[in-house]
Order: sequence, then C-alpha cells, then structure tokens
Amino acid sequence: GDKMTEFNFEYFNKSAEYVKNRIDIVPEVGIILGSGLGNFINCLENKYEIDYRDIPNFLVSTVDSHKGKLVFGETAGKKVVCMAGRFHHYEGYSFEELTIPIRLFKLLGVQKTIITNAAGAVNT
Repeated sequence: GDKMTEFNFEYFNKSAEYVKNRIDIVPEVGIILGSGLGNFINCLENKYEIDYRDIPNFLVSTVDSHKGKLVFGETAGKKVVCMAGRFHHYEGYSFEELTIPIRLFKLLGVQKTIITNAAGAVNT
C-alpha cells in the first residue's frame, strides 16, 4: 500500500545528520530566498553548497529558475544557511512537507529565519 510518510524526529534528523557531516559551521540565521534574491548567495564568504537532491528526506524544486540547493556561508559577521530555490503548495507539496526545510534549519542550529518573496501588483 501507499502508506503516509511518518514525519517524526528520525525522519527530519536523517536530513540533518547528512548535512552536519558536510559542513563545519553552525548556522545561526536561515534565509529562504524568493525569486528576486537568488543572487544574494554571491555575497557570502566561505561558501559551501549542497544540492537538495543529495539530502535524504528533503524536497526537490520543480521550478527551473530556482537552483535547488542549500548554501552555507558568512555575511555581516553571521553564519547563515540559505535556501536557493524554495517549495510551494501549488507545486503539489502538502503543507506538512513544506515544513521540512524549516525543521532542518532548526536541527542545524538556526535561531532566526528570514523568508523573502517577490511580491507585486498590477493595479497602478
């Protein structure tokens, strides 16, 4: 049968352990980059990238313009992890699945999260 995924600590920790084994920093700030801020990762020092598809129990971006990787580094004296490429309910993900990146951030040591998005209007 098609049993529901059990989203428990072990599920999220599998992602966290994989990532922790590849980085040597504890990020204090998590940043989820919207469409307009993808280039922000170019401002990071001591950058290290991990493709989403390499992380167990993570999600894979369906939007081509989104890179689909976690980018670790430092900026303004802070250790950060950025999501370059984000996930959306309209891509077919459940709201529970959409919590995966935030839960991973917390397990990596993130204390604050900044979420950005491209917003606009057509009404002049």
